[in-house]
Amino acid sequence: MRTIRIPRVVHRFADVNGVRIFYREAGPKDGIPLLLLHGFPSASHQYRRLIDVVGAQYRVVAPDYPGFGHSDAPTSATQGGTFVYSFERLADVMERFCDVIGLHRFVLYAFDFGGPVGFRIASRQPQRIAGLIVQNANAYEEGLTPAARDFIALRREQPGAEEQVRSIMTLAFTREQYVGGTEEPELVPPDGWTLDQYFLDLPGRKEIQVDLAFDYHTNVQSYPKWQAWLREARPRTLIVWGANDPFFTVEGARAYLRDVPDAELHIFNTGHFALEEKLPEIAERVLAFLSRITA
Repeated sequence: MRTIRIPRVVHRFADVNGVRIFYREAGPKDGIPLLLLHGFPSASHQYRRLIDVVGAQYRVVAPDYPGFGHSDAPTSATQGGTFVYSFERLADVMERFCDVIGLHRFVLYAFDFGGPVGFRIASRQPQRIAGLIVQNANAYEEGLTPAARDFIALRREQPGAEEQVRSIMTLAFTREQYVGGTEEPELVPPDGWTLDQYFLDLPGRKEIQVDLAFDYHTNVQSYPKWQAWLREARPRTLIVWGANDPFFTVEGARAYLRDVPDAELHIFNTGHFALEEKLPEIAERVLAFLSRITA
């Protein structure tokens, strides 16, 4: 009888300075782990299918940021609370999360928001990064589409700016992030965008995303710093990219080769959430990359 290898995925909370961070973990405890950092407006559930493939051979950890998914969502400082929702703060929490659960060195998988969060950690503590997998996580000016540039230019004090930000938090827009640009939209399960919208609609969650949207310009300001880390550290890098992303261009994917010329680059004819449609193709390359890292 053929043996089917299905990982045992556990679901836990870690206390990070009084904030409960939810995370999924699978795979053997030994070896270099893979840290999966999610994007907007999602959470660790976006990696469930990848975990089922990779977690059979490698340790995989996928957390939810504070204010996302199943993690605690402290009241935003702009809403009278004490928690400041910024990309710097998300990186602080994720860095401490790694300390709490014992991730001292890992392969970083950065998607969308996972880029600004993960690259901050990497540039602060480059010794932690054993390898880098980039999937539609931008770090270059030429990687921004005109629509992305216009959105990033919004400031809270501008009339109508908050309404524009909130317009991307509807079910229709969330669904479009998943199916837009795909070859076969019927391959994209509705579970992802439905669950994303459920979390977005919880009390206080949209206010958190408004704060982060108005902080996004700090990521663009940080591009030179992240690029300097890439040039200096030259991490072993795999780039997998959905070519039809409405936010981040293929030019942004290719730009990584300037700073990490030995990086492996694969472009797929799909959208922003490339894993949804191209999981078999991407997972195959992730497994091959991890086998080289851990050899």
